Amino acid sequence: MLDHITLYVRDLAVSDRFYAAALAPLGFAERARFPAEVTSIGDVVGYGPQARAQFWIVPASAEHAVSGPFHLAFAAANTRAVDTFYHAALAAGGRDNGAPGLRPQYDANYYGAFVIDPDGNNMEAVYRGAD
Repeated sequence: MLDHITLYVRDLAVSDRFYAAALAPLGFAERARFPAEVTSIGDVVGYGPQARAQFWIVPASAEHAVSGPFHLAFAAANTRAVDTFYHAALAAGGRDNGAPGLRPQYDANYYGAFVIDPDGNNMEAVYRGAD
């Protein structure tokens, strides 16, 4: 299982606003922020569902290109969280890549929504239960 993941983004401020809004319905919040002075890669912002950051965004540089295109699916607690993720992500500047709904081609109870982030990555919220 993964401990954490980092995406390199074009504009940290734009991506920070996007992810803060899009991930809030999934229980993620900013858990850490470090300025470039204390890292070897620049300013970083970390989000997580609990006290520890698991999803990090970092500005791209000459050494680290913008990540992507990349697909990342976040687990949701229920279908309402998927719906709220989708609408929050669109309101924060994301582009539609698949409205919330059942995806029985993946699994009988697979309920997901897909949004393209500011850097062209495909972000998904998915719930695999039965509401």
